[in-house]
Amino acid sequence: MDAIKGHHPLMTAAAVSLIIFSLLGIAAIMGWLPPSRSTVENSVATANSEPSGAARNAAAECAECGVIESIRVVTVQGQSSGTGAVTGGVILGLLGHQVGKGTGKDLATIGGAAGGAYLGNEMEKHMKQHTSFRIIVRMNDGTHKTLYSSTRDFNVGQKVKVINNRLAPVSNT
Repeated sequence: MDAIKGHHPLMTAAAVSLIIFSLLGIAAIMGWLPPSRSTVENSVATANSEPSGAARNAAAECAECGVIESIRVVTVQGQSSGTGAVTGGVILGLLGHQVGKGTGKDLATIGGAAGGAYLGNEMEKHMKQHTSFRIIVRMNDGTHKTLYSSTRDFNVGQKVKVINNRLAPVSNT
């Protein structure tokens, strides 16, 4: 206990936890951690296990064709480049360095840098968020595909083709 004389054990634990949290945040921002394995839903079977005769015929005619069932506006969270985290960390780290003396000053600097990095990262993502349209297409084979578009060029009930995860109108001939 002589190595940390004058420091309460909870302060030491808090400082170590803050450092670990900061390092994990930096690793996440820099892309050093493995990405999540979640995927965008591509195809979901419908409640009908067996398509009707008309649906089977339509599916045989055009496997990539379907009808738009719904279009919803969604807000897509922006991606962070790390610039906001670095800027926020530096600014609040410098402000934290102005507080207290000794260990308190060190903790305020570390806490300011960690908090600033987090806040800067969140602000950057918020500034880069955008609106998109989630379009659900009922395919001729009875499955559903969910696609995202930055423009609303289609309407509910419209016949479309899904080619390489992009929509194209189907002519009524």
